[in-house]
Amino acid sequence: MKILLIGEYSRLHNSLKEGLISNGHAVTLVSSGDHFKKFDSDFSFQASTISKYWFLTKVKNAIHKLSGIDIEKAERGFRFYLLVPKLYAFDHVQLINSDAIETFPWLTKILLRRVFKKIKSRSLLICGDETPVIDFLLKKEFDYSTLTPYFESHSLKKHFEYSLKYSTKSYRKTFDWLSKNCQNLIVSDLDYKIPMEKMGYSVAFIPNPINTEKLEFQVPKMEDKIIIFLGINRLSYIKKGIVFFEKALAIIEKKYPKVEIITTENNPYKTYIKLTEKATIILDQVYSFDQGYNALEAMAKGKVIFTGAEKVFENHYNLIEKVAINAEPKVDSIVAELSFLIENPEQIIAIGKQARAFIEKEHDYIKISNAYLTLWNSKQTSSEI
Repeated sequence: MKILLIGEYSRLHNSLKEGLISNGHAVTLVSSGDHFKKFDSDFSFQASTISKYWFLTKVKNAIHKLSGIDIEKAERGFRFYLLVPKLYAFDHVQLINSDAIETFPWLTKILLRRVFKKIKSRSLLICGDETPVIDFLLKKEFDYSTLTPYFESHSLKKHFEYSLKYSTKSYRKTFDWLSKNCQNLIVSDLDYKIPMEKMGYSVAFIPNPINTEKLEFQVPKMEDKIIIFLGINRLSYIKKGIVFFEKALAIIEKKYPKVEIITTENNPYKTYIKLTEKATIILDQVYSFDQGYNALEAMAKGKVIFTGAEKVFENHYNLIEKVAINAEPKVDSIVAELSFLIENPEQIIAIGKQARAFIEKEHDYIKISNAYLTLWNSKQTSSEI
């Protein structure tokens, strides 16, 4: 098969591409690189002109402040338009989400209509914020979610513009159009599976693909000091509950002066991966039930991750052994979990080994790519509406 993957936010599509290629398929990945993360792509629609010159960035900010128009979205849309003639000869196309092109919703529909006229087999992946997911979270039926800080203080609304945009009329229309024009709606973890099903959608659950061949497992040397790593993405700082980690680390630093704490911010993906190499424990996020992509890659390397690992996650995978630490939005809980690991380093080794085994069993990129292929091939193609 010749497969087209559009969009990249985590490395999910890159790992899926590697699995598909290993299975003998031809794959082309098109994305913006996701801003500072700079993920690899075969073709890019990054807003490179506007982001390259400081004065254009100032002009962009001024236009956005005065009119609400983001001219970076316009550039990404234009660059994708120039790529469209190269995106026709494929057997299947998959979008990372309904905003995969990262342009205006009305323009997304125009551009994808051109692509869909030539590619009849299509999938829409839900692996982050999406219209039905946000609709469900706004019902406040979970004990906590990525929108919890917004519920606690609407003064934070500007920090949730990216998430809340999916509940607006224009983004909703785009999602509805895509859900009718794609044979498959695919979710990558329980944080999206549960809301989508609660909102009445039939979805295929395929876990995130992790290329363990590129991620070396290393048993931490416990004679060395314990190193705790916190990588901050300012754009998701509040929705990931980073403040709870920062407060917990301030306590840990005083309680265990020999523990080394590394904090970094807004690193490109390749830099981020290198920075985590010597870490023993990695702090990821607190408002989730399941693991995000960064957490899974770190687990593959035998790191102990503080992330989503709720009972619903353990029950889904029938887990008996701990593979990650469930990080709740409670400073005392995080401090207690960190203290236990620091005082019982043998548990760090045990959890790291269990984490690697879990990734190999449930997230192997070859196995996952086969699951995608089986699903894509099981559905009839359709014409554009």
